[in-house]
Amino acid sequence: MKRKVIFLDVDGTLVNDNGIVPKSASLAIKNARKNGHYVFLCTGRSKAELFDHIMDIGFDGIIAAAGGYIEFENKVLMHKKVMPEDVKHLVKYFDDNNIDFYLESNGGLFASKNCKKHLNSIIFNSLNLDDRTKKELEEGMLPFINTLIEGENLIRDDINKISFLNSSISIEVIKEEFKDKFNVIHCTVPAFGENSGELSIPGIHKALAIENLLNHINIDKEDTLAYGDGSNDIEMLKFVQVGVAMGNANENLKNVADDITDTHDNNGIYNSFKKYNLIN
Repeated sequence: MKRKVIFLDVDGTLVNDNGIVPKSASLAIKNARKNGHYVFLCTGRSKAELFDHIMDIGFDGIIAAAGGYIEFENKVLMHKKVMPEDVKHLVKYFDDNNIDFYLESNGGLFASKNCKKHLNSIIFNSLNLDDRTKKELEEGMLPFINTLIEGENLIRDDINKISFLNSSISIEVIKEEFKDKFNVIHCTVPAFGENSGELSIPGIHKALAIENLLNHINIDKEDTLAYGDGSNDIEMLKFVQVGVAMGNANENLKNVADDITDTHDNNGIYNSFKKYNLIN
């Protein structure tokens, strides 16, 4: 069997909307690696957000921070960081406009004053949470909330990207404010709310990181597959040989995908791995 290289987004792809990895996805990844295939995470998350319940599955490497960080065999191949003056601009703008946010680095997630309180409110204060959903959220999202660090100096030189929560200001206005400094997209974590977003370094995306990694491990693009669900996966799915959108993916991604599998909670990764003979 010829070795393939598989790239997996995390939020909405590997994990469901409550932050949980379906057992079928974990099994598929372990079996694919046993069959000799490479499996890499390719996520908008920074390394500090890749918790044990994800990493314990076992991967051959990481593309993180929406393509700004590459790690293979515990060696860092690339790491792009936000300029401190751009962090300063962003922190002042968000503070002045009462937008809760957190700064993502490999060493930690540094939160604005009310960010943790805001997150707990939007994730756990719904009156419609059934017991199963609440349990999944506690397992999948609480580790993230508890990781957020408050009270630190937010003008830092180790920041990969930035996420913000439900803003009263539209994404379009924020895009205009930072048009020369950041890519601004809607947040890839549904629980954060519809008007949440992410800011990353311009010119950096998942496809460029994949290309760099493939050159390093000397494997052709024709032997690649990628799985995603959101707009920040578009370049990735268009670049690889077989780009697969999850059944729960947005329509923009489905329109550029080579194939569409089932949703994350309906064994989407497992079923697609079987379809492409990555597992038996």
